[in-house]
Amino acid sequence: MEKQQNHHCSDMELPLPQGTEAFQLEKAVCSNGLFMMAPNQWDPLSKTLTRPLRLHHHDALSSLIVSISQRPSSLAVRVHATHSLSPQQQRALTGQVSRMLRFSEAEEKAVREFRSMPIDHQNRSFAGRLFRSPTLFEDMVKCILLCNCQWPRTLSMAQALCELQLELQNGSPCAAAGSGNPEVETDGFVPRTPAVKETGRKGVGSSCVSTKGVFLKKKLEWEVDGNLQMDHLLESSSNVTLLPTDNVNSEELSSDNSCLQFPDGKEYFNHTGNFPSPGELANLDESFLAKRCRLGYRAGYIIELARAIVEGKIQLGQLEELSKDASLSSYKQLEDQLKQIKGFGPFTRANVLMCLGYYHVIPTDSETVRHLKQVHSRNSTSRTIERDVEEIYGKYEPYQFLAYWSEIWDFYERRFGKMNEMHSSAYKLITASNMRSIGKDKRKRKRPSQKGEC
Repeated sequence: MEKQQNHHCSDMELPLPQGTEAFQLEKAVCSNGLFMMAPNQWDPLSKTLTRPLRLHHHDALSSLIVSISQRPSSLAVRVHATHSLSPQQQRALTGQVSRMLRFSEAEEKAVREFRSMPIDHQNRSFAGRLFRSPTLFEDMVKCILLCNCQWPRTLSMAQALCELQLELQNGSPCAAAGSGNPEVETDGFVPRTPAVKETGRKGVGSSCVSTKGVFLKKKLEWEVDGNLQMDHLLESSSNVTLLPTDNVNSEELSSDNSCLQFPDGKEYFNHTGNFPSPGELANLDESFLAKRCRLGYRAGYIIELARAIVEGKIQLGQLEELSKDASLSSYKQLEDQLKQIKGFGPFTRANVLMCLGYYHVIPTDSETVRHLKQVHSRNSTSRTIERDVEEIYGKYEPYQFLAYWSEIWDFYERRFGKMNEMHSSAYKLITASNMRSIGKDKRKRKRPSQKGEC
């Protein structure tokens, strides 16, 4: 079939890493909760990740929508709403994609060594590669959002921050979302996905998630058919700045005339921007941010972090450079620096350091306690949790967290189904109350504290 030239998008190709196990995009992306948080959008039908990325570091005005799909030996990276990219812009975008998927020598080494370990509990859905954000700042903020709240609220706070970013781009933090982003064309990007329609009583679809005898019924607000395709996903917007660029030959990278389907994509990207940058958040009023995004006390921590980065007190580039070798000495240096940041307690620090490639410390919280009780019959407390974790996972040093996460991710998928096949409307079902053993632990949960580091 003759290839069709796309005039409103640029295609790039990113070689896949060569490891002990064949790379699979769905395993690399759908490997922890970060992929569920806005502005990430995973399409389970076409196995494609779509989100805004920046053409320049911290340049909010140059965000463009990028779709990532897999080919036999490479990733197809489609940049929408532009027909050309300069070499510098291409490097910036592929660098962000590589960071999200952890394409580095140190990370490849960690994956190989972890996969060679005799793991007691093998999980075929987890390949040892943990998804993360395109920037360290986004990782740090999202780690703050994990503290002292249930998963649905974490998702809503991330979504609200991305909606706010679009409002800021339209000129007013109090304004409603604008007209959306420029049109996206996806002809020739990935194979056409089959039409699927959820059916149910009165024409309303519903999905049932098996939880070993318990069925969680969730009405779906979406249907997938031939009309919901990504080439109709985005409309014009002032959210994007196009700069003079060199031409990119996208014809050679296109595969066929097919389209990428994306349930609810048009509506989503019409009202959601990129994740806000430090510069966009630094000048906001704390009370406004707390109210607009329902962040509570976290707003103060996030604004203080953003201001410290803008003022040069925190050098994110230096932190990432220091973490390249993932050595114990650099871990201690990084942890000491993170301790100086307000709001970064042990749980948040351990999560940020995990995002930086350190896997020998397991961030422990109430979810860890629940997991050890249900899976390992340990009645852990805040005083015993570190000892219990060491007894169970210490033998996997320096990859204790990967072993722990492989186990916990398998538990989630046994309860809720494969994460890479789940529609985004079901993400909020992944809560502690839906993981409890049937007929057990029906006591009311103690509400988390509203203030303090974690």
